[in-house]
Amino acid sequence: MNGAHTAVSPVDVTNIEGTGAFVIVCEHASNAVPPEYGDLGLDAAALQSHIAWDPGALGVARHLSELLDAPLVAQRFSRLLYDCNRPPEAPSSIPAVSEIYRIPGNEGLSGKARGERADRFYHPFKTALSQAIDDRPAPPAIVTIHSFTPIYEGVSRQVEIGILHDDDTRLADAVLAAPGAGGGLVVRRNEPYGPQDGVTHTLREHALPRRLLNVMIEIRNDLIATAENQAAMAERLSSWLAGGLVALTKNTGDKEAAVWARP
Repeated sequence: MNGAHTAVSPVDVTNIEGTGAFVIVCEHASNAVPPEYGDLGLDAAALQSHIAWDPGALGVARHLSELLDAPLVAQRFSRLLYDCNRPPEAPSSIPAVSEIYRIPGNEGLSGKARGERADRFYHPFKTALSQAIDDRPAPPAIVTIHSFTPIYEGVSRQVEIGILHDDDTRLADAVLAAPGAGGGLVVRRNEPYGPQDGVTHTLREHALPRRLLNVMIEIRNDLIATAENQAAMAERLSSWLAGGLVALTKNTGDKEAAVWARP
């Protein structure tokens, strides 16, 4: 690594004044790599692929932010530099291998170098998200937006949307049961990943300790490859999320959901 650090913040917070019930999170929004890291030893195709980011996820998250009038907290740099959905102690937070790809720029990093990566990319993201949550006028529901590749390690995936949760299943249950949920798509619980894969760190770090409603949504990236498809997917998801929140209020009297209930 050569040269001075870029002055660009590693986290982008938009619509912070939004008055809706949700905070939207996109941890793998970008595949950008600051020039001082070079190309991490990868070719251009690898840096454009799903190993470097979640293609289409940011477009969906931005539309959701608008539709739900929600703050959006997004990472500005590649998950290969630091995966903001992983804690610093997890080896996968700075992967030396992703799927079939070696990441030469991440190999053999010292503890100090790993700590510097966390300080530069993870901790500002964590702080910004915590502030966005705590500054809400009432406890929000946390929604993280991700995408996944249709073929992983040579195996085709049939699931099209995954509704993921950790120990708190309330919002996931409500979304899965919401009127119109699915809509002809293959929607499954905790697929293609689940808590056992270590993918629910943001939920565990920010939502569970605060008892906030939360859900992680995984979208197969061929469904959101265009701006038009991203907007359409956001429309679909916004109705599921809003419907799920209403159902929680009516059917269970959930106090967190009731805070946002409208007459």
